This record gives sequence, C-alpha cells and structure tokens, in this order.
Amino acid sequence: MPTALFAWRRTPPPFLIGGAEVTQQLLAEELAAAGWRTVYLGSHQAPWDQTPQIAQVRTFLDQHDTAYEESQEELRYRWKGVDCIAVPQQKIMSALRRILARARPDVVFTSQEGAADIAAQTRPTALVAGILHSVSKTGLDVLAGRPHHGLAVSQFVLRRAPRTDGTQLSVLYPPFTLPEPGQRRRERTRAVLMVNPIPAKGADLLHQLIRGMPEQRFTLVEGWWNTAEEFADYPNVTYVPRVYDMSPLYRSHRLLLVPSAVEDAFPRVIIEAALHGTPSIGTDRGGIPEALGNTGIVISAEAGAEEWVEALRAADHHALGEAARQRATAFTRPRLLDLERLGIYPAANAPST
Repeated sequence: MPTALFAWRRTPPPFLIGGAEVTQQLLAEELAAAGWRTVYLGSHQAPWDQTPQIAQVRTFLDQHDTAYEESQEELRYRWKGVDCIAVPQQKIMSALRRILARARPDVVFTSQEGAADIAAQTRPTALVAGILHSVSKTGLDVLAGRPHHGLAVSQFVLRRAPRTDGTQLSVLYPPFTLPEPGQRRRERTRAVLMVNPIPAKGADLLHQLIRGMPEQRFTLVEGWWNTAEEFADYPNVTYVPRVYDMSPLYRSHRLLLVPSAVEDAFPRVIIEAALHGTPSIGTDRGGIPEALGNTGIVISAEAGAEEWVEALRAADHHALGEAARQRATAFTRPRLLDLERLGIYPAANAPST
C-alpha cells in the first residue's frame, strides 16, 4: 500500500483557517479514498504565535463523535480515512522524524510556515512535493528546501515562483467536490455575499459599497479573524461567524464579491460558489481572473466604488451563474490524474527517491 504524508505547522483536518487548509484536506481525503495510507501531521498550536488550539480540537471531535487518543501532548484521531496527528510546535520536527522512520512515506506534501525545513528533512528518503498556495514569502518559502516538485495552485503562482535547481515546477489546481445531490434547488435572495471581510481582501471598498447601496443586502462571513464590530452599524449587513459548510450561503445569494486588494493565488470561494450556480465579481489582482475565467466579472483594482455599484446592479446572475457552474465542474475531476501526469502518483509504486 503506498503511503502519503502531509506535514506542516498548521492544524490537521478538519480545522480550517483558509483555502490552504481546505485544499490539502481534500487532496489527503482523495488519496485515502484511492487506497493510499494517508497520514497528516500538524500542530494544535498556531505557527505564528503558538496560540493553543487543543481545547477547540477536542470539542470539535467530541461534537462529531470522533474518537481520539491523547498522550504526551500528542493528539491522534482519524478523519475521513486520514490518520491525523497534532503536536506542539516544538515537537513537529521530532514527530516528523519518527513518522518518516515508521511509516516510510512514498511522497510527502508540505507547505506554508517552516515548510523549507520539512522539505529538506524529508528529501533524502521520500519524494517531496511543496504546495505553493500563494506568492507571499510564506507561500513560496518551501522552495528553499528544494522539494522534488513545486505544485503551484494557479498559472499566476507558477509565473511568480522562483526557479530552483532540482525542483520541477508545475500547476496543480486545487481539488473541489461537487455539491450534494439536491442542493442546487433553493430560492435565492437578492443579497450578495463576501467571505473574509478584512482590509487585504477589500474591506475598504466594501464599506463604500455598503454605504452607497442602502437598498442592497450584504452577507459577510468571518474569515481569518472576526471583524463583526466594524460592520455592526450597517442595517443592510448580516455578519455570519466562520462556518465549516458554506453550501447554504452560496446557494442562497445571487453574487459573490471578491474585491481583494492583494494578489490572491486562486481563490477557492470563486469555484465553490460557481459550483452552486453563484457567479463572482472580482478584481484583476493575482489569480482572481484565472479563477473567474470568462464566467464572472473582472474589475480593475484601481476602479472606484461607482464602477462596482454599476456592475452589481447590472449583473445577470442567472446567465452568469449557469456558465460559472458549467466551467467550475471541470475542477472537480480527481487530482490523482494530475499527480500521475507529473510522476508523483506512480512514484508510490516504486522505491522512494
């Protein structure tokens, strides 16, 4: 049985902060469903400030009737076929060495904070794939560890990734899943949706739109941190705490707003919303136009609120939504086909590199 190891300094599944967590969780679940032994090493402390998260992890697992074992600050449980391990930040590398010796993984996936060290540690004994989730220093730093593969989540990221000796750079679009049967039939409101309303994602423009369109309802979903107080005085805003399943929100809104002020790599929310027939309006930053394709509305990042207001009022969400749904369906095909094409999937049937 081939073995895949996901190793990083963020939480293992299913504890989500953003797109990187979702992408890696779905890829791990796909490998497990295909018959791979899949191990996921992460931490129950945030990598940026060591904030403890183990209490939240226990609570979530209890609520979902998921058994877990805890010993010497190490938490183990199984989630959708994936063996998950969460340890303190200072024990990540020692746990990694132990897993490498015992599980002998054929391929190791790593990314984000501290991934260069993980890649360098695992390279001598396994094929290493660094997932490039962004063009930030954090997103690209894994390349300093010289993984065998650098998997960019979009053509935009691939163009920005520095060439590294011994690393093959390729695009591996994030995995997505089709909505559950019967989920598409739901009455849509006239409200528009935005996820993660923080400054980097366009909160300044959002405030202008909310004030300039008092007749328009806005639903805002908590992302990286809670910004509810910043929107509390608006009568046309509903603020929703972070949710695990976005499907009901996608299905009940006519448009998704992606007014990012930063170069997003390939926003998952655009494809997720499209799979529910909800089109997006986004800026021309980073990989946003690539995710939108020709089924959304792209607005210059330099445009003012007036242009956004005009686009919101004129958008034919019925026609755009159906086109977006048809295009997004292509992103739900198995990513194992891409791993096979890149030489990563068959490598599990051969001696480790």
